[in-house]
Amino acid sequence: MLTAVREQLGQALFHRVAGPDGPATRARIHHTPGPRWFGPDRPIRTVHGDASMFIGGLSALLLQSLHPLAMAAVAGHSGYRGDPWGRLQRTSTFLAVTTFGTAEDAQHAVDHVRAIHERIRGTTTDGTPYHAADPHLLAWVHAAETDSFLRAHERYGAHPLDAAGYDAYVADTARVAKALGVIDPPRDRRELTERLNACRPELRATSEARAAARFLLFQPPLPLAVRPFYGALAANAVALLPPWARGMLWLPRVPLVEDIAVRPTGQALTRTIRWAMTRPHPGPPDVNARAPRPNDDR
Repeated sequence: MLTAVREQLGQALFHRVAGPDGPATRARIHHTPGPRWFGPDRPIRTVHGDASMFIGGLSALLLQSLHPLAMAAVAGHSGYRGDPWGRLQRTSTFLAVTTFGTAEDAQHAVDHVRAIHERIRGTTTDGTPYHAADPHLLAWVHAAETDSFLRAHERYGAHPLDAAGYDAYVADTARVAKALGVIDPPRDRRELTERLNACRPELRATSEARAAARFLLFQPPLPLAVRPFYGALAANAVALLPPWARGMLWLPRVPLVEDIAVRPTGQALTRTIRWAMTRPHPGPPDVNARAPRPNDDR
């Protein structure tokens, strides 16, 4: 009975985040022979293969939305409201291919995303022009995402890394960031923090950012039966945000509630996801179940 529940839950999660072609995509990613960008012992595989990515991904979306140009690109071109699951599936595939797939497939995925970025141009409501391929804008998106994934793994990961391991994770992500067009991406956690701090004067919570936060946190396109579980994920994603980012999004901290209730539910949630999505026989993990990046059509 328990095995059947585990299989059903795992399949439902995998289908939701990987889409109908998920099994075929997973097989191609893991079983196609050839060199990879990252070997099996690299920290990026540890972080991106963990259930903590569910929380880290949602937190990354909230943090990235605070750059007005990034948010304008999302609001104008991403279709995150009309097709949120399709977007999640494209993003999860991109992360899985670049982390676990062959070098050739990883490069193809990056080339595809760069072509999309090149086409995304526009102006904000106050008339400021933006271009998704702008290296400065890409640098913010990358830094916010990497920091969110790192902190989620540090807090909820099955096997948290040491300081050197997380520095190596940042260096691994720099490989993908540079391929996407980021100039001189951070190579360790200190540089990552410096990059985030350097961007802070540019950040503000626009009406589009707050609307996106309301949609992501309170209006997910999910059946009522599973919304309490999503609510736990969302609460932990908010708790993961830097205090200054929470303040900008009007998401105040409630220390006692978060320490006693929110974090334990996040730990229980990630353990449950990990249990459901761990394959019961030897083989590669289900790595397509990863979270979205808001500044591209993946």
